[in-house]
Amino acid sequence: MSIALHDDGAALAARRDDVELFRYVYRPTDVPYESPRPYLHPLRTLDGDLVSAYRPWDHVWHKGIAWSLPHVGAWNFWGGGNYVRELGTYVDLGNDGSMDHEGFETVGASRLVEELAWRTPPRASEDGDVTPGDVVVRERRTLGVHVPDGGEPAVGRAWVLTFRSEMTNVSDGALDIGSPTTNGRENAGYGGLFWRGPRSFTEGQVLMPGADGVGVDADAEEARGLRAEWLGFVGHHDGEAPGPEGGSRASTVLMVDPGTNPGGTPQWFVRSVPFACVCPAPFFSQEVPFAPGQTLAFDYAVVVADGASDGARAAALAALGRRVLDETRAA
Repeated sequence: MSIALHDDGAALAARRDDVELFRYVYRPTDVPYESPRPYLHPLRTLDGDLVSAYRPWDHVWHKGIAWSLPHVGAWNFWGGGNYVRELGTYVDLGNDGSMDHEGFETVGASRLVEELAWRTPPRASEDGDVTPGDVVVRERRTLGVHVPDGGEPAVGRAWVLTFRSEMTNVSDGALDIGSPTTNGRENAGYGGLFWRGPRSFTEGQVLMPGADGVGVDADAEEARGLRAEWLGFVGHHDGEAPGPEGGSRASTVLMVDPGTNPGGTPQWFVRSVPFACVCPAPFFSQEVPFAPGQTLAFDYAVVVADGASDGARAAALAALGRRVLDETRAA
C-alpha cells in the first residue's frame, strides 16, 4: 500500500496501512528558547513501534529528528544555551533563532519540498511590541519516503526517510557553522540531522562499519567522533508485548551520509548513556565556511527497521539507505 499524507495545517502525517510512520510538524509552537523549527515526531517502524522522543526533560529542545545547528555565525538554531569557550560552560546568550515554514512547493505521496526562512530572535520594543527577527538563511528542504517491496531478506521490515537541505546565506556576513567542540568543548561536536531516541533505548547497542564494510558492535563513547558513512543504533521497547522470541521488542535506526556533504565524511555524535542519540555531524571538529550568497546542500538517509540488527543486517540496511539516497539524488 502506498503512503497517505494528511495535512492539518500545522503538521503532515504519513501513514502506511494502519500505521502513522511519522508526523512532520512544520509549524511548531515552541518557545524561542527552544529554537522553533520543524521536526519529525512521532517516528515509527512499519510495525508501529515508536523510535523517537519529544521534549525530554533533560534537553527540552530535542525533538524526534530535526535539522538542528547550535552555531551558525552568532546564532543558535539548536535551542538552549551556547557553550562559551572563555567560561568553560553553557550560557543563555539570547541568540536562539527559528526556522520558519514559508510554504510547500510540492506535497506528494512519497516526496515533499518545503521553503523555510531562518530568522534571528524576535525583538521586543520598549512599549512591549514584538517584531520578527531578520532572515539570515533561506532553505529549500526535501523529504522523501521509500518502503521496499520486501524482496530483500537481509533487510527485513524497514523503510527509508531521505532528507535534503539546501541552505543559502542571505545575510550580509559570514555564517560559518560549528559546534560546541569548535567552540572549545572536547568531543561534543553535535549539530546537523539529530535523532533522539525513546527513554527505553538508553544503554542501547551502537553499530558502525567494520574494516570489511560489515557492521560491528561499538561502544558509544569510543564511537563518538568516528568518521564513517553510516552509524546504527538498536534499542529495546518497554511494554508487555513480547518480541518474536519472547523477549523485549527491539528496533533499529540507522543513518547514512553519502560522504559528499560539506565537511566530507562526517564525524558522528552518538550516545547510549544517559540517553540515545545519533547525529552525523559535518561541523564536529572544524567549522564549515558559509559566506554571504553561498548555498550549502546536505543529503541523508534514515533507515527505520523493526527488530534488532547484527553487523550483517546493519550493513544491508546501510546499503539500502545508500541506494535509495543515490536514486533520490539522481532523480
